[in-house]
Amino acid sequence: MKGKNKLSYKILFSYADGLKKFLFISAVATVLRVFVNFITPQVIRITVDSVIGDKPMNFISPIMNLIDSIGGRQGLRENIWISAVAVLILAVITCICDYIGRVTIAKGSEGIIKNIRNGLYEHIQKLPYHWHVKNQTGDIIQRSTSDVEVVRNFISTQLAEMFRTIMLIIVSLTLMFSMNFKLTSIVLIFVPIIIIYSSIFYGILSRKFLVADEAEGDLFSAAQENLTGVRVVRAFGREKYEIERFSKKNRDFSDLWVKLGYQLGYYWGLGDLVTGFQVMTIICVGVIQASNGVITLGEFLVFVSYNSMLAWPVRSFGRILGEMSKTKVSVTRICEVLNEPVEDDEPDNISVDMNKDIEFKNVSFKYEGPVPVVSDISFKIKAGTTFAILGGTGSGKTTLMHLLNRLYDLPENSGTITIGGVDIRKIKRDYLRSNIGMVLQEPFLFSRTIKQNISIVNPDAEIDEIKHISEIAHVDEAIENFSKGYDTVVGERGVTLSGGQKQRVAIARMLLQQTPIMVFDDSLSAVDSETDSKIRSALKESRKNSTTILISHRITTLMQADMILVLDKGKVVDLGTHEDLINHSGIYKSIYDVQMNISDDSSLS
Repeated sequence: MKGKNKLSYKILFSYADGLKKFLFISAVATVLRVFVNFITPQVIRITVDSVIGDKPMNFISPIMNLIDSIGGRQGLRENIWISAVAVLILAVITCICDYIGRVTIAKGSEGIIKNIRNGLYEHIQKLPYHWHVKNQTGDIIQRSTSDVEVVRNFISTQLAEMFRTIMLIIVSLTLMFSMNFKLTSIVLIFVPIIIIYSSIFYGILSRKFLVADEAEGDLFSAAQENLTGVRVVRAFGREKYEIERFSKKNRDFSDLWVKLGYQLGYYWGLGDLVTGFQVMTIICVGVIQASNGVITLGEFLVFVSYNSMLAWPVRSFGRILGEMSKTKVSVTRICEVLNEPVEDDEPDNISVDMNKDIEFKNVSFKYEGPVPVVSDISFKIKAGTTFAILGGTGSGKTTLMHLLNRLYDLPENSGTITIGGVDIRKIKRDYLRSNIGMVLQEPFLFSRTIKQNISIVNPDAEIDEIKHISEIAHVDEAIENFSKGYDTVVGERGVTLSGGQKQRVAIARMLLQQTPIMVFDDSLSAVDSETDSKIRSALKESRKNSTTILISHRITTLMQADMILVLDKGKVVDLGTHEDLINHSGIYKSIYDVQMNISDDSSLS
């Protein structure tokens, strides 16, 4: 587990290239600030013991020469303001160091986090489709936002604080030992106690934060799922159920943080008790030693000051450990995503002529379960023809297209899919997908204008070309009826448009891509039969050389195809032209008879 955590932090700090100089400058400024902080009490000690008091001044030659130049001890007594100015100068230096440290750590941390965000987003874009299917969108968003924010807070605040704390502990103990061994030994008795209970709480908090973080992911997922499916929720009157469902997850999440609050309360309360007892002990022993002349009044004041300066860093070290526990959880969750293997082409993958025959040979495929979705399927689609697929729900129609587009890779010994005789696993993914246009039954539209949604595949397309494509998809007239025409914002997931309009906009978007292979996965289901026929006729006229694959439950959509494949429970049960299939009994003829009878009855009524 430790090795995994080290690897996780190593992955994150790989995003610090070019920004480490800012972290270094911040560290140097922090060191200077710490040393100046410790010099200030020494100025007060010298003023009390050697300027106001009579303790001899024993400094290095340059400092003694400077004191002698202003009249020695007597000169300092007569100009006590010099000590105040010295303290003021040290305070200004502290402010400058603090400013430089904060600015540079901000530049470094924000630069690192920006790189992490970009890297995480880019990595997610390249992850396989099956990874996105298995992981909830809300959880992915939470890892990319909340978890990254936790890491940002740690790098920008806690990391610098941890370094400063370590420096304070080292310097303060060194100076305190040089001043009074007995008092410093008392301080050291308390340090292991604080470290031990901090370590215990660190382990407890780490587990608690992990559970809370996962609960937050569930909360995000519930909210995202509800907002995405708001129309379904309203249509079925499920508002009360969704409110109760969200409230339960929110209550569970809130309860986890309340329990964490108890744990943190125990931790800080115990810390206050130990720290207070430590300060009290030091003051009591110091007063006794000062009364007995073991230490001077100035040394006592400096020692109490150093002890106060040490007490908070030791206390805050536990707080930093608590923040580290949160950060460790977030880093692990981020790196779980970054460690996922991305889609990658083999070095010898090629680009081929896509205007060739497509052939499925003995293709079998299954998802997570043991039962194959498609089993031993074989057929050929001749280049430039229209190929139709008919089958019931779950028969494997869409799966075949996902395999063709390599959204899922066909495992070894599960058959082959070839284009022009070349196995698609040997074709570059980007090239393959850019040459296969797909329109799904439920197309996704972005919350942008209609023009931007259509031209997303070709941002440089002129408006005349977009309008021409829209005419082929029979959506131009509907778009022009909107007050802003092609500049109409469709809203999130295209809520401004009807189902049929969304499908036709998606068809226009795919046509603008001008691919040699076009796949319509039940993408005309939301338009009427007449519009369906017009769109298919326009497509046939404008894209004569393209290979068209139609998936539909509507016989009238399929009957003009050059070849029709019939699937049932993942297997091929029929293959032929419309005339072939209606001349013998089978699934196709049964569906044809039912749909044609319904059409006849509708026309009579």
